[in-house]
Amino acid sequence: MATRGRVLLFAFFLAIITYLDRIAIGAAAPIIMEELHLSVLQMSLVFSAFTLAYSIFEIPSGWLGDVKGPRVVLTRIVLWWSVFTALTGFARGFTSLLAIRFLFGAGEAGAFPNIARAFASWFPRRERGRANGVMFLGSRVGGMLSAPLALFLIVNWGWRMTFVIFGLTGIVWAAVWFRYFWDRPEDDPSISADELRWIQQDGKEPAQREPTPWAALLRSRNLYAICAMYFAFGYGLYFYFTWLPTYLIKELGFSVFAGGFFAALPFMLAGIADVCGGWLTDRLSRAYGLRVGRCYLGCAAFLTCAGFVFSSTLDVSAVSRAVLLACALASADLGLSACWAVPLDVAPRHAGVMAGAMNTLGNLGGLAGPLVLGVAVDRWHSWTIAFYITAAIYACGAMAWLLIDPNQPIQPAPRAES
Repeated sequence: MATRGRVLLFAFFLAIITYLDRIAIGAAAPIIMEELHLSVLQMSLVFSAFTLAYSIFEIPSGWLGDVKGPRVVLTRIVLWWSVFTALTGFARGFTSLLAIRFLFGAGEAGAFPNIARAFASWFPRRERGRANGVMFLGSRVGGMLSAPLALFLIVNWGWRMTFVIFGLTGIVWAAVWFRYFWDRPEDDPSISADELRWIQQDGKEPAQREPTPWAALLRSRNLYAICAMYFAFGYGLYFYFTWLPTYLIKELGFSVFAGGFFAALPFMLAGIADVCGGWLTDRLSRAYGLRVGRCYLGCAAFLTCAGFVFSSTLDVSAVSRAVLLACALASADLGLSACWAVPLDVAPRHAGVMAGAMNTLGNLGGLAGPLVLGVAVDRWHSWTIAFYITAAIYACGAMAWLLIDPNQPIQPAPRAES
């Protein structure tokens, strides 16, 4: 696994950097709001500006990965978002911060669909769940480190320099990726013949890229069910990116140190769940079929998550609420590898577009989540109402899992004979 292990290492560190850059603004939010005189609703709009742009450009960036290959496209994506991460530290008010975060989201769009496209080329079907598990372990390591690391940097160097430091890490990753990654395994001079045969056990990818079967994609029930499922995941996930540090410190009364710990805890538990879920989805799929390994696992994970979110609204201690919310993210993440393996099951040659569509809806969910919470807190002075809505949406996502059939690949309509 030497060569594809390198690909997996790239994905792992990309996920870390992606989440460092996303979540840093959540950790810095109380200080930014105070310095720039922003209301809760204005900060919600800043959070959602990233998500809106990310959603708009997700499918085009995923499609570019299918057409041009993830090597070039991911290099552009990471350089763009890293520049605007650094520029976040130069914002002077609500308008400039809103514009910078929108452009940051536009640049980062397509990162995970392009990695999914790379996985479709570099990993056989039997390994894709575990590959996604390791990648999303990286995202949770990034999430776990982001809040305490950002708070440490903010205390010592200020929030503006913190974003500059985070931006520089992405530039380094992009340079190394462009130098050492190849779109097609057979083009990599370091790969062995045995490893190439293992990668291509499900069939060799055609040298000429196939046209995107847009009509077949739009007719597929799988596409809409996958998108609905991931909308629910994104809706709940973005709370942890945006409002969790504020909720822990301002609402539950934790100190900055304790708040940093409990902001990191969900991502630590979720990272463990990602690795376990990646192994579990592949194991169940081989033993009982893709529907059990992907759909039933995902449904159970989302339902359990909904239960944890609801339980956090009960009359329990602040520590119990923080732990229940951490367990909720871990539960959802147990199904995350299955989420990202399903687009590869149903459309491996068009994984960029398929994963891009899924992630677009996930980020539209992420756009709605912080806004709904902002409205609930700003107008109704209630975090509980927002958590009730989140639990209900996760439950709906669990039902959407049961509508997905990973054994039904998307095929273009046959061409009429001349």
